[in-house]
Amino acid sequence: MSEPGSPGDPTQPPPPPIHRELVAEASRRLDAVVALRRRIHAHPETGLDLPVTQEAVLDGLDGLGLELSTGTATTSVVAVLQGDRPGPTTLLRADMDALEMPEDTGLDFASGVDGKMHACGHDGHVAMLVGAARVLADHRTELGRVVLMFQPGEEGHGGARIMLDEGLLAAHGRIDRAFALHLTPNLPSGVVACRPGPMLASCDEFRIIVTGRGGHASMPHDATDPVPVACEIVTALQSMVTRVVPAFDPVVVTVTRIVAGTAFNVIPESVTCEGTIRSVSDASRDLAVTGLLRVAEHVAAAHRCQAAVEIIADSHYPVTINDDTAAARTLSIARDLIGPDRVIRMPTPVMGAEDWSYVLQEVPGSMAFLGAGPPGVRHPAPNHSNRMLIDEPALATGIALHAAMALN
Repeated sequence: MSEPGSPGDPTQPPPPPIHRELVAEASRRLDAVVALRRRIHAHPETGLDLPVTQEAVLDGLDGLGLELSTGTATTSVVAVLQGDRPGPTTLLRADMDALEMPEDTGLDFASGVDGKMHACGHDGHVAMLVGAARVLADHRTELGRVVLMFQPGEEGHGGARIMLDEGLLAAHGRIDRAFALHLTPNLPSGVVACRPGPMLASCDEFRIIVTGRGGHASMPHDATDPVPVACEIVTALQSMVTRVVPAFDPVVVTVTRIVAGTAFNVIPESVTCEGTIRSVSDASRDLAVTGLLRVAEHVAAAHRCQAAVEIIADSHYPVTINDDTAAARTLSIARDLIGPDRVIRMPTPVMGAEDWSYVLQEVPGSMAFLGAGPPGVRHPAPNHSNRMLIDEPALATGIALHAAMALN
């Protein structure tokens, strides 16, 4: 006997015919989408200026009869598909930029650009949205209007904010709902995960410069060595988080870069530490920022050093908050498309950050994760790893889900 809610449960209604049709169409387009993903993966670009990626997007959208526009402050692309029936306007987004890091995957289509890699799935995001555009173009009679947002600069450059400032919303009239999908190898291939409320954390970058007095490595008593002081600050920050921030309103403080010294026998005058603060509420963010300032300055002072702390203002991404109704609709549509056993209602947010948060401050909408873990790999390399891989057949699920979210 089938358990209630299982795929074989006769009490569960079958997926709507249109959803079955979308899954089939997405599968038929998978080869072309994979080819586009690999083209973008082999030529990664970072930041706000992505001319090669922009050209690939425009090539992928060619012949669909879309209203196309490109950005001036960035190499963004906005494509509008006008349907044949009255209905809501849906914004669908794909981020396009890669990361400043090496690739060590050994793929035949690995990055051909030294020090740059698509290690966060954005190549797949672009390819899926282009594939969805082609599916949706065949369903004009069932559509209101769809605005496709191809965005540079998600990785720390605030490209979404720039596109909003350029008039993304104002230029296209009322936008009723918004949706974005993010690939992750940390979920099984083809699984969709979403939740109402906070989905991803806020992010702030910080810089701490600890200054002492340089000298000879053999005579630290004649210098004021900032290196052990910086190390003490790093460990003290971890203790601060566990003792100041409530456990159920989490914060993650991570020091990712420490720079000091010029030679093996020279005590440097200063050490620079850089990292991020992640939080899912303004209250915990304030506790963490205040605590970081206090710990850095006072630990340094205890050792006759000074600490200058900077919270980098233009680095801030807000909490990504899914609209309750939009998240419920996303989960419902995903269950219809791929079955309830392949859909997860996430119990907690993820502590990564997204500038999609800026869009969700303006338009009710949601973000979901799409699992792309390579089959048979027990511990797949995560996003932002130099060995990150995705299972490309999962892209078909993403194509269908994008399309379904735009249909009335």
